[in-house]
Amino acid sequence: MSSNPHFSHQSGPPGGSFRINGKIRAREVRVINSEGKQIGILPLADAIVLARQQGMDLVEIAPNATPPVCRIVDYGKFRYEQAKREKDSRKHQHASRVKEVQLSPNIDPHDFGVKRNHAIGFLCDDMKVKVTLKFRGREMAHQEIGFQVVRKFIESLAPWGHPDFEPKLAGRNIHVMISPLPRNKRAPNPIEAEGPAASKPQVESVRDIRVVPVAPGAQPSQPTAEQPKPSGFVNNPFTQLDGKLDKR
Repeated sequence: MSSNPHFSHQSGPPGGSFRINGKIRAREVRVINSEGKQIGILPLADAIVLARQQGMDLVEIAPNATPPVCRIVDYGKFRYEQAKREKDSRKHQHASRVKEVQLSPNIDPHDFGVKRNHAIGFLCDDMKVKVTLKFRGREMAHQEIGFQVVRKFIESLAPWGHPDFEPKLAGRNIHVMISPLPRNKRAPNPIEAEGPAASKPQVESVRDIRVVPVAPGAQPSQPTAEQPKPSGFVNNPFTQLDGKLDKR
């Protein structure tokens, strides 16, 4: 049996709950005082009396030991410290998680924005983002276009994360890892800041939409309002190259 008084390899019952005082089932327990020193093996009733004399609780911290190990602590303070350790542990595990976002050289502007929003959400959750761009077929002949897409994607994430290294070509893929910025230097998540309406197209008013009757056989008039220009790669660069590549 281990002589370590803290018994850190046995943290208590599943789910983070601990038996205290009269809820402890063992007849005898190994008692550790509030300063972390072993008192020895005592009958459960004597251990509870000892804890109450100090205005504290007897908490079972290693139920699988023989006999179970109990500490004399302030249970409220003990639970607070335990919850804080669990939170820090989850945060560390969360930060080590990696989410992947896949791009293509001829990605549509709308898809580019969707992928960007996904990456921002991951970075705001303290997760790393692996950006992968895949070349297909003749796209491999124009790697510079793929690198332009990846660099544009990295630049769009600058308020939330930074690349761990320059984009690299491996086989038919370009990849780069983006790490989240520290919370005090990171921009807020725009989706959470603007609310659910941010993800939906906004219309000023349904009353502004007028239905104009059209005579039979007549062509409907074209809208005169200037349409908003989409951001990103509007023209597919590979469309212009198809004719040239087919003649080769």
